[in-house]
Amino acid sequence: MIEIIRCTPEDLNVLCALSASTFYEAFSDQNSEEDMAAYLKTAYHPEKMRLELASPDSYFYFAYADKALAGYLKLNIGSAQTEFQDEDDLEVERIYLRSSHQNLGIGQAFIQFAEAEALRLNKQYLWLGVWEKNLAAQRFYKRNGFEPIGTHTFTIGSDVQTDFILKKQLEP
Repeated sequence: MIEIIRCTPEDLNVLCALSASTFYEAFSDQNSEEDMAAYLKTAYHPEKMRLELASPDSYFYFAYADKALAGYLKLNIGSAQTEFQDEDDLEVERIYLRSSHQNLGIGQAFIQFAEAEALRLNKQYLWLGVWEKNLAAQRFYKRNGFEPIGTHTFTIGSDVQTDFILKKQLEP
């Protein structure tokens, strides 16, 4: 059973630790230790995460699989979006799962949840960025109806990387 529960300010420490550990698990084998350390030090710093968690335009959710913390989702609207900031869009900024919880349907549950939230908020599109080297995630998003619309850069430490921007029109 998968449960999706909204994070609260009291979840900050767990959210920071989960964010850093899942990012490290996902990308450490494809990035240098120095770049990973530099990125993790700033991206998931408690003060930065506290501000993100407090933003009225950002929403964090934990996923639990059989009562075990499996991963998290971050959604953005309005000015919290990292790119377009279009009032018709909802950004799926982060979907990260513990490696022990991959391929259990949690990512799919997160996408369905994001679509439902977008429709509840009267949004017409979901969009996200996915690393050009993350082929499994690209296939997942394609299966879920996302189409490429552009690229942007994503910097890990000193390494400037390319993300594909994908977008999906929602059906009410």
